[in-house]
Amino acid sequence: MSLSCFDFGERMLSVEEARAAALELVAAPLAEEWCPLAALCGRVLAQPVASPIDVPQNTNAAMDGIALAWPAEDAARPETWPLVGEVLAGHCREAALSAGECVTIMTGAPLPPGADTVIMREQLEFEGSRVRVHHAESVRRGQHVRRAGEDIARGVTALDAGTRVGAAELGLLASLGLSGAAVHRRPRVALFSTGDEVTAPGEALPPAGIFDANRFSLRGLLIEQGAELQDLGILPDDRGALVAALAAAAEEADVVITSGGVSVGDADEVRQALAEVGELGFWKIAIRPGRPLACGRLGSSHTPFFGLPGNPVAAMVTFLQFVAPVLGRLQGRRELAAARLTARCEATLPSRVGRVDFLRGVLYCDPEGQLWVRSTGHQGSGILSSMVAANCLIEIAAECDGVACGEAVIVQPLADIFRG
Repeated sequence: MSLSCFDFGERMLSVEEARAAALELVAAPLAEEWCPLAALCGRVLAQPVASPIDVPQNTNAAMDGIALAWPAEDAARPETWPLVGEVLAGHCREAALSAGECVTIMTGAPLPPGADTVIMREQLEFEGSRVRVHHAESVRRGQHVRRAGEDIARGVTALDAGTRVGAAELGLLASLGLSGAAVHRRPRVALFSTGDEVTAPGEALPPAGIFDANRFSLRGLLIEQGAELQDLGILPDDRGALVAALAAAAEEADVVITSGGVSVGDADEVRQALAEVGELGFWKIAIRPGRPLACGRLGSSHTPFFGLPGNPVAAMVTFLQFVAPVLGRLQGRRELAAARLTARCEATLPSRVGRVDFLRGVLYCDPEGQLWVRSTGHQGSGILSSMVAANCLIEIAAECDGVACGEAVIVQPLADIFRG
């Protein structure tokens, strides 16, 4: 987009505008560092990884049985084959097979020179030094053979830069014999809650107090997004304390996140403190839940800052829509947008034109393979149990005044989509 985060003033932003403006706070991914294989899970590759070997390294047997040298095309296909040896997994046979000869072979063992076909054990009968092949007419030259490099050839890019390493990628890197890879540094995120009413879990709850749920929900989301957390605890509604905390955090962290204290109330000090130590980009977004959200930058380092709403669900929803993409860009991830699926609504869902509604939902598949979604019930932004019950967010576009029963709707799966 052409406008920067700081050109919007007091205008109400669409969700797309706000997300794009927040991403502009990040000029480039963080620096590269070397990471050993055992610690790579969840990290993002900073450079493409080329395979140093063919995978598989050798042309090998895809199953237990015999490997044979297929006879000349004009030769009769025998029902019994002379057995001249064996090849076990992890071993090679140097001697070549002549046409019509075979060896027993284990799955994964390299085919000896001259061999080009494998017949599975269940189709064989051993008769001393010969092997009888049942249903020989079904055998095809080249069957049950895995060619060297058929998975990944030497020199080919196995994983692109920007790939987040999961279980499959970790196994692939191990299969290439790599001891580690270059990744982007994890973003350091300073996190604190604000408000005189906010009480740390484990302490006695004052008559007008609430326990600090946001800091722990956000901790979980930050861990899921691959961040390193700097937990600064709870700060009171004191502008001097907030200014000092924001200034210090901006010097140490790559991103600073607070929750609470960003609306227009007399005791909401975060926006005022931000004005002293940084610059406010925008704080009005056409979204529910999620208003207000302060986005800007801090100090001479221009550290990205997010002042998330105080209501627990609103804090989680806005984190997923605006903070998670920024953390992804800092780590050099290729895909920054949330995953989206289309499902049909189990019942009518209300909404209001002019804002994007994110409802908590349960996504499921019927016996015919059709995806359906239903609301978790009451959608108040303070009802954290609605997030516990949800495995997705239902995204209702700003131009919609609701979704009818059976109508298609966009859903964003949450990290625990497969939770039972």
